[in-house]
Amino acid sequence: MSDESSFISHLQVFATHPAARGLTDDAASLTLGGRTLILTHDVIVENVHFLPSDPPEDIGWKLVAVNLSDLAAEGAKPSGALMAYNLSGDTEWDRRFAEGFGVALARFQCPLIGGDTVRAPLGSARQFGMTALGEAENSPGRSGAAPGDDLWVSGTLGDAGAGLRIARGEISGPQELVEAYRRPTPQLELGQRLAPMVSAMMDISDGLLIDAKRLAEASGVAAIVESIDVPLSEALVGLMGDSRETSVAAATSGDDYELLFTAPRRSRRAIETVAEELNARIQCIGLVEQGEGLKFQEGGRPLPLPQSLGWAH
Repeated sequence: MSDESSFISHLQVFATHPAARGLTDDAASLTLGGRTLILTHDVIVENVHFLPSDPPEDIGWKLVAVNLSDLAAEGAKPSGALMAYNLSGDTEWDRRFAEGFGVALARFQCPLIGGDTVRAPLGSARQFGMTALGEAENSPGRSGAAPGDDLWVSGTLGDAGAGLRIARGEISGPQELVEAYRRPTPQLELGQRLAPMVSAMMDISDGLLIDAKRLAEASGVAAIVESIDVPLSEALVGLMGDSRETSVAAATSGDDYELLFTAPRRSRRAIETVAEELNARIQCIGLVEQGEGLKFQEGGRPLPLPQSLGWAH
C-alpha cells in the first residue's frame, strides 16, 4: 500500500457525506436544489508534477487542465475555479504563470471566482492548488463497472511519459511529445457526451494500469487490459518502436489525462458514434469480469504485471 492510499484510508472514516463517495473518486458529487455539483481539488508540485525548467505558462495551463480532467471524468461542465498560489518572488515568472493559467481558463470556459495567495519560505518547492466546480446531469464515478462490460480509453497513451523524458534530457524526441506532457487537454466534451452511456469513468493521470486497478477496486470487479490494444501515437511509435516494451511503457506512464471508462456491450455503437461526431479517438482495450484486481495480457495470453503499475505518491 502506498503512502497515499494508506493516508486516504485514514480519512475515509471521516468522509461520511454521500457526496464524498467514500473517497474512491477524484471528485465529490453534491446534490443541491436538484442540481448535481461536481467539486475537485488538485495540487501540482515542482519536481513531482512539473520540472523547474518548464515554462511558467505551461505550468499555469497544466494546473487548470489536471483539475478539469477530473470534471471531464464525471461528465461535468466547468462552472468556476478557485486557485491557491505560492508567490515565487519573481514577478515576471508569476506574470507568465498567470498568463498560461488564464489562457487555459478561457480555452475551457471556466471562470476564476476566487482563491488565495501565500509566500512560501525562500528555496522551497513551488506548489499550486486549484479547486474546480462543475455541473453534471450524469455523474458516473468509478464504482459502477459490471462483469461483461467493455473497457475503453480515449486518445493515445504514453506520449506525456515520453515527453517528460525528453524534457529531462534523458532522450531526444519530437516536441509534440513534450507538449503532450506540458499541456494536456481535459476531455470535457467527450466526458459529457459519454456520461449517460457508461457504467464507470475516471481520468488516467497516474498510468493506465494503476488507474484500471483503482477502477476495478472501486467497482468490486476484475479488469483485463489487452496490451496489443493500448493506443499509441505515431510520434511515440516513431520514437520507441511498435513493441511490447512500448505498450508496457505507455500503460504505466502518467500524465495522459485521457478517459478510462467501462460500458455495457450494447452501448458500443452509441459510444463509437459519439467519438465520430467529436472526431475523438477511442479504443476498446479490454473487459470487466467477476473477481478482483487487474490482469494484463497479450493476444489473450497472460502477461506478468509490471513491477510498477504507474505513479503512486
